[in-house]
Amino acid sequence: MRHLLKLAGMREAEARQILDLAKKAKKSRGKKSAAKGVLTGQIWALIFTKASTRTRVSFEVAIREMGGVPSFLSAAEIQLGRGELVRDTARVMGRMVHGAVIRTYAQSDVEEFAEFAKIPTINALTDDEHPCQILSDIFTIEEKMGSIRGKRIAFIGDAACNVPRSWAEAARIFDFQFVCGAPKEFRPATVGGNVSWTEDPMEAASGADVLYSDVWVSMGKEAEAAERERIFAPYQINRKLVSRAKKNALVLHCLPAYRGKEITDEILEDRAKDIFDQAENRLHTQKGILQWIVSKPLKGRN
Repeated sequence: MRHLLKLAGMREAEARQILDLAKKAKKSRGKKSAAKGVLTGQIWALIFTKASTRTRVSFEVAIREMGGVPSFLSAAEIQLGRGELVRDTARVMGRMVHGAVIRTYAQSDVEEFAEFAKIPTINALTDDEHPCQILSDIFTIEEKMGSIRGKRIAFIGDAACNVPRSWAEAARIFDFQFVCGAPKEFRPATVGGNVSWTEDPMEAASGADVLYSDVWVSMGKEAEAAERERIFAPYQINRKLVSRAKKNALVLHCLPAYRGKEITDEILEDRAKDIFDQAENRLHTQKGILQWIVSKPLKGRN
């Protein structure tokens, strides 16, 4: 049985299989495709504690277009919201549905669910990881720029949150350079190998193939908003910072964007085509993930 709980431990061959399936899903959308009936007869639970637009819609549409039925369950509306143990909810779900997509706070909750439900489980975001987003981002980058191997990806902002953590794992898997421009209080958890850090956002952006940003105030950190905005004020993707990257560098944002904070309105609108292609590709990559989850594992090593 397969799960996608985090990128750590994933082989490049497995990740490439997901990206290849995503490419096929995008090319064949609306036509007859191998993925169309993959989930026929299956019901997948979407258990979301955190708010969502792109993740929820992309998984719901993907499951339906692959022949399955999504069942959206807000944690506030089920017994998890009243204190039921994750393992008890998991044991019930495992007897009733065929798979689960979970978006919540604690990484341990997703891992515990997978252990006790004994059904394929996908991490749709936790405080520690966002594997679906990063796989989709790599799909977008390679669609527009060719192989990500050897490229320089510069993340500007809060490098201690889930998105850059998963990017750091991806750098190991795909062999590219991941550099973070972040305040010292928000530096990445680990530095070394393919991951580096600097307090100077201009240095991070210098020579980058891709500039990437995310919100300064992650879900659950709203009480820190004023202080975070003060600290991150120099870490904005604006015209000056973009000028330090390579001439044809991509500018990406996983959305939602708070214009005038982590990215200027001018830059977001100037790069809207790429950013909203990035958002659309969540759908195709979720299809790749779902098809990979229910297919037979690859044999052998990289």
